[in-house]
Amino acid sequence: MRKFCIRFLAVVVAATMFCSLQLFSGATASAQSTPFYQGKTIRIIVGFTSGGLYDQYARILARQMPKHIPGSPTIIAQNMPGAGSLTATNYVYGVAKPDGLTVGMPGSGIYLDQMLGRKEATFDVRKLVWLGSVDQRDLLLYMKADAPWKSLEDILTATELPKCGATGTSDLTTIMANVLEETLGLKINNVRGYPGGAEIDLAIEKGEIQCRGTGITTHFAREPYFTWHKNGFDRHLVQTGTNKDPRLPDAPTLNELMDKKKTPTISRNVARVMLVSATLGRPLIGAPGIPADRINILREAYLKAFKEPEVIEEAKKTNLDLATLTGAEVERQIREVMNQPREVIERVKKLSE
Repeated sequence: MRKFCIRFLAVVVAATMFCSLQLFSGATASAQSTPFYQGKTIRIIVGFTSGGLYDQYARILARQMPKHIPGSPTIIAQNMPGAGSLTATNYVYGVAKPDGLTVGMPGSGIYLDQMLGRKEATFDVRKLVWLGSVDQRDLLLYMKADAPWKSLEDILTATELPKCGATGTSDLTTIMANVLEETLGLKINNVRGYPGGAEIDLAIEKGEIQCRGTGITTHFAREPYFTWHKNGFDRHLVQTGTNKDPRLPDAPTLNELMDKKKTPTISRNVARVMLVSATLGRPLIGAPGIPADRINILREAYLKAFKEPEVIEEAKKTNLDLATLTGAEVERQIREVMNQPREVIERVKKLSE
């Protein structure tokens, strides 16, 4: 009887352990099969006001990326304008948790704020997670058509400088102003502090300012530019592409002007550093420390979002540019541009004093 009881207890213990192992194994498998992003919300922090192309691209991502993320999370776009997107970049870098649930869309020139040692820039672009970029573009400087400056030569010889609107120290107007000063000796009155491009355009329409530097794709992708071009409201003074954009036949290229002026090599290199901003387009960033598997998920979803048939169709109707760069390529370019000779960096700093 004693032997029987011992054997019976052994069987009960073994059965209990087996059931416990099965339950634990099942729970673990269930946990492992539940995607991290399931039931969660991702925020895209846009560094500018609503109504511009940064905002438009962010909302495309908010609609399309969930389809390509395991767990199909909700994605929302939130505008956080300030200091040419420095506010948004500082937030993503230093405030947001590195869990892959908060990403940002800042201005592509934020690396210049760090390079120039801006005290407001509390981030390190080499530590940010770069998820991808869309809309690589060349730049142009445009002027209100009824302004007295009809060409860059007019500005060079003017006693009064035109006022161009800017959002901050690394936006496209500021970059254009610095590039033109370095390569051609041309100066403009740069009026900073506008929260976004839409506000700058409105200020031009009101006559508060006369000009702005912007991306060529932007200038042919939305209002008020459609109406402006129809009514002859603006004039195009210079473009930065190697070849002329067919939509800007009367605007000389920067290379043409530099060749004419015999701009030295060092100045051309300085211009190249500043114009990397245009190449980077409209990047998407994440906080340092996001787990590698989530970075890969977000990078892949980012690229796939812009290949959706409805996005391609929308782009055709609205002239949106969908050329993308991978996160790895953007990261490579950032590291390369931040590793410049001291002489070049000092020239860039001097321009921005």
